[in-house]
Amino acid sequence: MKSDFLQRFLFENSPIRGERVHVDLSLRTILENHDYPPLLRSIMGELCCAAVLLAATLKLEGSLVLQIQGKGAIRLLVVECSGDLALRATAKWEGELEGSLADLVGEGRFVITLDQKEGPAYQGIVALEGESVAEILQNYMIRSEQLETRIWLASEGNSASGLLLQKLPEGVSADEDAWNRVTYLAATMSRDELMNLSTERLLHRLYHEEDVRLFEDQPVYFRCSCSREKVAGMLKMLGREEVESVLEERQTVEVHCEFCNRKYEFDSVDAAQLFSESVPVAASTKRH
Repeated sequence: MKSDFLQRFLFENSPIRGERVHVDLSLRTILENHDYPPLLRSIMGELCCAAVLLAATLKLEGSLVLQIQGKGAIRLLVVECSGDLALRATAKWEGELEGSLADLVGEGRFVITLDQKEGPAYQGIVALEGESVAEILQNYMIRSEQLETRIWLASEGNSASGLLLQKLPEGVSADEDAWNRVTYLAATMSRDELMNLSTERLLHRLYHEEDVRLFEDQPVYFRCSCSREKVAGMLKMLGREEVESVLEERQTVEVHCEFCNRKYEFDSVDAAQLFSESVPVAASTKRH
């Protein structure tokens, strides 16, 4: 099976669409940036697949951000997926991780943000409902988007896969039982099949009696949008006094990207340029 892809498919005679995602190298890169416990790695793999599946349904010109915020052992899970299916993710946790996702998060909420290149951002915030990432997403879609949606997710080691089925609001199907039949058949899919079968073989196994059109796959990959310029902008927002107080104590200001773990350093010369109105931030050629 190919690595790191998303494939769309349609049921020709019914207003039902689907998507299949598999991530391997991109997820491996995300996980290698931090020392995440095994259970957290598995949950992050599922949330990454969920983000790709939802981003692909929206045809974004920007990015989709999924956040699970909790008061339990898992405090924060964040996955960002751009319109061209570039992924990055991070998490914060405390102590040992045991139990279901609901147990690990405790009292929490689910936040979905659409950050469009043009126009205002959209943010939806709901209470966490469900024992798994798939259940949380399904409940959100039904309540917020009012679209019948089913999601299956699986994660093992550095790989994860997902399948989404969605009943489209437009169109009338002569086959009134199509949605029930299609989702029932998908529920017979084993975890091993979702993880290891190609999309062609998986759809044939589930829907060999249905008329399904499968589209070309799209690549999914890791990309972090952090940059020295963005960090400089953040430091300018902190203000000269705050930055200079850190420099007096440590000689350099160090900022680590929570997503890719890249380190950015600013010394007194950088700080002077940073707060100089006559010298742009990007002019510094100092190498660290």
